Amino acid sequence: MATSAPPGGWSVLRLDDNGNEFVVRSGLDQHAAEALAADYQARGHKQSYWAQRSARPDA
Repeated sequence: MATSAPPGGWSVLRLDDNGNEFVVRSGLDQHAAEALAADYQARGHKQSYWAQRSARPDA
């Protein structure tokens, strides 16, 4: 069952051409993270960008 992340519990990540994942920005709400990822994807870079719920510190 999916649970909602707390405000600021989302990040935007990038996958480069070598398969390395990097956090581009964190501390976003879901809407802002998805919008930022879509903006980066629309720029046509070779890398992939996506929004992802941040890991819970107590998990």
